[in-house]
Amino acid sequence: MTTTLLRFATAGSVDDGKSTLVGRLLYDSKSILADQLEAVEAASRKQGLETADLALLTDGLRAEREQGITIDVAYRYFATARRRFILADTPGHVQYTRNMVTGASTAELVLIVVDARNGVVSQTRRHAAVAGLLRVPHVVLAVNKMDLVGWDEGVFAAIAEEFTEHASGLGIGEVTAIPISALTGDNIVTPSPNMDWHTGPTILELLETVPVGVDPSRAPARLPVQYVIRADGHRAYAGQISSGVLRVGERVTVLPGGRTSTVAAIDVLGEPVATAWAPQSVAVRLSDDVDVSRGSLIVPEDAAPDLTCELRTTTCHLHERALRVGERVLVKHTTRTVQAVVEDIVPSVALGDLTCAPEADSLAVNEIANVVLRTTDPLAADPYARSRMTGSCLLIDPADGTTRAAGIVEETPPG
Repeated sequence: MTTTLLRFATAGSVDDGKSTLVGRLLYDSKSILADQLEAVEAASRKQGLETADLALLTDGLRAEREQGITIDVAYRYFATARRRFILADTPGHVQYTRNMVTGASTAELVLIVVDARNGVVSQTRRHAAVAGLLRVPHVVLAVNKMDLVGWDEGVFAAIAEEFTEHASGLGIGEVTAIPISALTGDNIVTPSPNMDWHTGPTILELLETVPVGVDPSRAPARLPVQYVIRADGHRAYAGQISSGVLRVGERVTVLPGGRTSTVAAIDVLGEPVATAWAPQSVAVRLSDDVDVSRGSLIVPEDAAPDLTCELRTTTCHLHERALRVGERVLVKHTTRTVQAVVEDIVPSVALGDLTCAPEADSLAVNEIANVVLRTTDPLAADPYARSRMTGSCLLIDPADGTTRAAGIVEETPPG
């Protein structure tokens, strides 16, 4: 039986219980290897605990991040009979808020954890702001430690209402709130006998049933070319379709050159097909000998994006060194990289205290602003609201190749 894949990210302030929640989810869904469990049980006994501290499944890596050894998002892979999962576990400290951008950028669901005793705090609002900015389709609020507030439905309802109201102001259309106790396992995998007033799903039930993927026909086809393959006297253009549907016989345009041709053949996993769709990896042959190379974008002739040398972006700065007006950067957009200059930095609407100060000419770590980029060569970018893949970009330091910032493209003028 073929199972679907859900990419989701977890976020939460320090000590809200995110590590225990992730550990409990893995443990109760039987996604932990025997030797992993034995190691956790042994470590728990050394700490004088009678039962396994499931937070130890993730706390080791988290402690390293907090000490500055690494601040990378931790990815975990697990599966149930109904679905496969890729979990991006993001750090909780405020100085690592930028890492949630990395974890949530490809997620279809964000699970935000709050402590029932503290409710919605500033970091909760920041995490909601990032989820709204990245237009993550599904946002789940896990109100944890309900055992410490006497399983009080009123406490849960007040927190859920406050968060939902805040999320609505960020453009998040729907929030699913679930009361849980990660420590005791209530409403993680099995329904809680202590909160029979909650008639909604458990965490795992929601993860297994939430709709995933998008209808490929809702967006125009976009194929960023990753490789050019030469075999048997033919050239094929390989890459992953980022949106839409490609069909044999369809008229397409190759950008940025602008030459047109017809799709002569499509291969998926080495087999010829008549139709392919996002996110399949394909090799496409065209009927004409046109100029196609890595970084080219193959699109339908009647639904091509505008070429532009001016990118208007909402940008989150990820690097310790500030980004300044006038600075030269590399812009990586899909498989294409071009040189650019930071032309302007304009503070954006406040997103949970993430934005820079008014009249700023620089952007510091964790800050978000509207950044205008002037590129040396034109890019075929879509607005992020239309396509998360062709509507996003990275700003890279040309000197050492480090990633400085991540941007999402707003409506951009052609030319």
